[in-house]
Amino acid sequence: MSLKLAFTTLGCPNWDLNTIIKNAVKNGYQGVDFRGYLGEFDIYKLPVFTTKLEETKQLFKDACLEIPCFSSSVSLITKSEQQLKKSLDELEAYGYLCNQFGASYIRVFGGMIGDMTKQDALRIAIDNVEQMLVIAEKYNVTLLLETHDDFIDSQSIKHLLTKVESPRLQILWDVHHPYRLVGELPEETWNTLGDRIKYTHWKDSYLRDDHPRGYQLCLLGSGDIPLKESYNQLIENGYSGYFTLEWEKIWCPEIEEPEVAFEQFAKFMRTL
Repeated sequence: MSLKLAFTTLGCPNWDLNTIIKNAVKNGYQGVDFRGYLGEFDIYKLPVFTTKLEETKQLFKDACLEIPCFSSSVSLITKSEQQLKKSLDELEAYGYLCNQFGASYIRVFGGMIGDMTKQDALRIAIDNVEQMLVIAEKYNVTLLLETHDDFIDSQSIKHLLTKVESPRLQILWDVHHPYRLVGELPEETWNTLGDRIKYTHWKDSYLRDDHPRGYQLCLLGSGDIPLKESYNQLIENGYSGYFTLEWEKIWCPEIEEPEVAFEQFAKFMRTL
């Protein structure tokens, strides 16, 4: 199988389009997943995706690169009508960009329950996602719910999915979070959600008591996340989607520079 590799732009917050594309091609990537650009997370407001959109499309076409997914900031759980409206507007903007670039996916978060009851949070998430799916249908795209926030463990996600029966809501498996944060093994994640996993994020870490997160992100293979086991679950079960590096350089400036991390990820994944 030919691996489809991508990286998110979280890992290269200071790179312009030409640098992003140059490094993607150099290291044998097939795609770039946009999560911010030059300090702006709402990339749909920027000239490269508005007034200069056609130029951007041509740059990616000339480089034979895809944008498989646009990683939004949208959460299914919202705390106000204003926040919901902002989320729906954001999805509209990304839906349009998906159509422009031939992208299939928009990443969304489940969100944080906070001081709500789980029952109330689930009700809000279900009500909101029904409105969000109308937009997904309009643009013929799929929303990817990431294993993140208060929807990290596979059972919580499955419970939500049983309440929302739509092929336009699928799963983005961040292979790091379920294991690191709730101790869930890759086999359990796959057995619970495997038929809905359409996209993956990759990172590695090791426990570190003096770090605010309780763990230190590191180059793949340098930590103790069961990456090989996650990879095997995917390959043995016919997964054909992207393996996307989410190098959180923008939030963890102490980790390696993107020039190092992006090259290392591509080499590491090919050794698997």
